[in-house]
Amino acid sequence: MTQQPSLDFWFEFASTYSYPAAARIGALATQRGVAVRWRPFLLGPVFKQNGWTTSPFNLYPARGRYMWRDLARICGAMGLPFAEPPQFPQNSILAARVALIAFDNGWGETFTHAVYRAQFGERKNIGEPEVMAAIIGAMGKDATDVTAGAQSDANKLRLRDQTDEAIRLGIFGAPSFVTGDGELFWGNDRLEDALDWAAGKKK
Repeated sequence: MTQQPSLDFWFEFASTYSYPAAARIGALATQRGVAVRWRPFLLGPVFKQNGWTTSPFNLYPARGRYMWRDLARICGAMGLPFAEPPQFPQNSILAARVALIAFDNGWGETFTHAVYRAQFGERKNIGEPEVMAAIIGAMGKDATDVTAGAQSDANKLRLRDQTDEAIRLGIFGAPSFVTGDGELFWGNDRLEDALDWAAGKKK
């Protein structure tokens, strides 16, 4: 029996371009018969390794201004709600920890979309526990129980290990995509190429 091709989708909740990538990847992967494994991680440790104290979009203002306009165009074309959040980057640690729990229990993709929409569509601060609790509650889950599990030592270590794995793979930004044979693609605009490679349509 032939094994279904797969792709690891590495995303950061504070990453602007991960927002449209998360919205696009499901349908595109289904079209190509590729199974997607969603891998939340943290960019903070990645930036630290490069000697950065914040996002490159903040370190280089011209690049940052372009990014916000570019994201507005992309979201407009996709019909995604977009509004530049008042804080950038936002603290995404709690969201990433909750995502690990959510994916374990079958509501990870829905949760991920809701977090991105809250941040980049509704200008909410996903680092605030109340915002996260409201999103979890909208999933029909008990926010207190889910948050407790997300903040457990074991789950914190799991996210740390996942971030370390991303670094070992050479991931330096988000969104990133890693195929079954280890090929790395970076950026929302490389999603189709990554899926094609995973499906065996190498260029």
